[in-house]
Amino acid sequence: MSDRHDTIRAIEWRDDRLYLLDQRLLPHRLEYLACGTAPAVAEAIRKMVVRGAPAIGIAAAYGVVLAARDAHAVDPAGWRSAMELDLRLLESARPTAVNLKWALERMRAVMQQIEKDPEARLLQEARRIHEEDVRANRRMGELGAELIGERCAVLTHCNAGSLATGGFGTALGVIRAAFSAGRIERVYADETRPWLQGARLTAWELVQDGIPVTLLVEGAAAWLMARGLVEWVIVGADRIAANGDVANKIGTYSAAVNARRHGVKFMVVAPLSTIDPETPDGHSIPIEERPQEEILELAGQPLTAAGATAWNPSFDVTPAELIDAIVTERGVILNPDRKKIGALFQREGDCCNDQE
Repeated sequence: MSDRHDTIRAIEWRDDRLYLLDQRLLPHRLEYLACGTAPAVAEAIRKMVVRGAPAIGIAAAYGVVLAARDAHAVDPAGWRSAMELDLRLLESARPTAVNLKWALERMRAVMQQIEKDPEARLLQEARRIHEEDVRANRRMGELGAELIGERCAVLTHCNAGSLATGGFGTALGVIRAAFSAGRIERVYADETRPWLQGARLTAWELVQDGIPVTLLVEGAAAWLMARGLVEWVIVGADRIAANGDVANKIGTYSAAVNARRHGVKFMVVAPLSTIDPETPDGHSIPIEERPQEEILELAGQPLTAAGATAWNPSFDVTPAELIDAIVTERGVILNPDRKKIGALFQREGDCCNDQE
């Protein structure tokens, strides 16, 4: 797979600290924010300097390294207890993305194995999580691209690319792989209000990598499908329940409903760490509600009449019955349900056999 369409990395560990590409400033400014403490990482997650479920998990893992460093400096014997507050700050930064919890649990497990100074061993594990994510994304890219038959255009929502992951991307990973293979000719991207991740981030990523992209408002997506201009909707996920229901950026459910109405196939691309077997269905997924000012204002300027209020859920839930395929690094689940999701976790090693 060509690296020509994989040029962006939003998370970097260098100079003994974490650097996060500040996605709030894109596409106009390309700046990295240095985080030298776990609270700084938690604040960066909360304020959407870094966003996207896999990227949040990776950033949190590096945040644990910073927490352990500071705790060990203060209390070499009781560093585990001394870093608990920082761990709770990281865990509460954003509630919907399950990768955050998954990464922290994995780092906690490593913490229990360490006898001396924890920094080096925890940094090794955080880097491993980061590297595994990139490998998983490339594998998902290959598997998802195989589902796309004749050369076509596709629609994506929000940003599930390199900016939302350790690199290469989930939904955009499939798009990158399929474009390199000649199976995608154009990407349509929803604007994704209110943070405009599609307009600011997805369009920017695709332009950087030379992939043709056309932006549209969410309200135009149904008409795009009705005109037969796309064959697939390809999105990422922030949490997948045990029955295959998917929580993703608000507007994903609308895209799925419209896709089913117009005979457009719907693909969700997410690593195994995004599937939460402890969440039975979509009704059990906590949906983050963000400040109403995000809708009522733009760049600090009011958009509506004084006194109006706003409802601002950051995510919605797409029922499994509206999803044609869930692509993970372990394989592809067609027409997902509870049984197929459970079987995926029982498999050993990487596998690319479809579950019919």
